[in-house]
Amino acid sequence: MRFATYNVEWFNALFDDAGTPYDDGEWSGRHNVTRGDQLAALGIVFTALDADAVMVIEAPDHNGKRATVRALENFAAAMELRARKAIIGFYNDTQQEIALLFDPDKLSCRHDPKGEPTGQKGAREAPRFDGVFRIDLDIDATEDLVVFSKPPFEIAAETPSGATFRMIGAHLKSKAPHGATNRDEVMRMAISNRRKQQAQAVWLRQRIVQHLEAGDELILMGDLNDGPGLDEYEHLFGRSSVEIIMGEGAETAHVLYDPHARRALTRRIGAMNTTARFYIQSEQRYLQALLDYIMVSPGLRKKGPRWRIWHPFDDPGCWRVPDLRDALITASDHFPVTMDIEL
Repeated sequence: MRFATYNVEWFNALFDDAGTPYDDGEWSGRHNVTRGDQLAALGIVFTALDADAVMVIEAPDHNGKRATVRALENFAAAMELRARKAIIGFYNDTQQEIALLFDPDKLSCRHDPKGEPTGQKGAREAPRFDGVFRIDLDIDATEDLVVFSKPPFEIAAETPSGATFRMIGAHLKSKAPHGATNRDEVMRMAISNRRKQQAQAVWLRQRIVQHLEAGDELILMGDLNDGPGLDEYEHLFGRSSVEIIMGEGAETAHVLYDPHARRALTRRIGAMNTTARFYIQSEQRYLQALLDYIMVSPGLRKKGPRWRIWHPFDDPGCWRVPDLRDALITASDHFPVTMDIEL
């Protein structure tokens, strides 16, 4: 089976309130890309992926007027994808949902959140992801209340043969220091926001450990927006969110594995895999980063899964197909990551 994670920039801007794709020449949310061109590029990419399940990060919005599932299923129908059924977990107010597109002939999937609801008081031990997590962020003997702006998406999955496993879709994000007026304010806000992201990683890690201790096989997919060497404040915290979530330093049975993350953690200088490409206006150049991951539990790792980053310049298979190469650049500022595994 093939699993994919794909952060689609401004996917929401490609649909009207009825979930009908905008296939026209108006500008999309992407710079200098029309809605029709982005939609066509996404069709090429999703078709090429041919995945059994795609964790869509920054999926179309869900609110009183719009529905993520309707938009994604309309997109799948228009592109004739076999991953044609969509489900969503706890929706949010950022216009960037986490959703799953999957092939219902190959998988049965349902939203299955764990943990207890908390109310505003919160809880210290892995509460439900739409709740409140109590943790002392700055070691001042006062507990802080942490919430997810994009609650992780917990899925119970089963194959036709009866194999069961868990999936978690995640999009961790440290807010930019909006409103800061000088360098000191930028630094204070950036550090505070990074603390909150790390607290979210601790919360997510608690849930992961619960599954591993229960003997569940687990696939964690998504954009973790953090990693070794990603920003200048990492030395203040000792570990990145990626290291916390993977369980670096934990016993072997509780460690998640992703080969690209593993390579980055063991190679501070030198070649590194990347999954996203951003234009830096002030420097007039592109910056590449490793942000997107598919992490698996020890039991799934033993099955010999094969990972692939669909990077148009780094992957020879993508580079050799001009239509796919161009589509990957047009479709999003992130590139898909896939994992093939026998289940």
